[in-house]
Amino acid sequence: MDQTHQASATTSTRDRPRHTTDKPAAAGDSPEQRLDDEDYPAYSMGRAAAILGVTPAFLRSLGAAKLIEPLRSEGGHRRFSRYQLRLAARARELVDAGTPLEAACRIIILEDQLAEALRINEELRRRP
Repeated sequence: MDQTHQASATTSTRDRPRHTTDKPAAAGDSPEQRLDDEDYPAYSMGRAAAILGVTPAFLRSLGAAKLIEPLRSEGGHRRFSRYQLRLAARARELVDAGTPLEAACRIIILEDQLAEALRINEELRRRP
């Protein structure tokens, strides 16, 4: 896999969804390329919380649970990608349905791993 994964004290690096902590804009990237990139950290904490209808504290709790690890701006502010917002939205769905946060994060990690495995299997099937 060419995507990086978050590490946790209790799980291997393959047990975490990809993240964007080390993906700053490349010097040659145009604004259109960055906006089309689902891993580009385009959203501030406040904007991400408003889009999802959650509090900034909820987003911070997802970081503490190691589900998402937002990029930090030069000023130290958290920046979220569209991919991370999708993970956070899924976490909110599960938590709103009564799933404990830690369990919701584990479910999302497993869903992400399954989707990646299915994508790889499909790629391998298409090879001659």
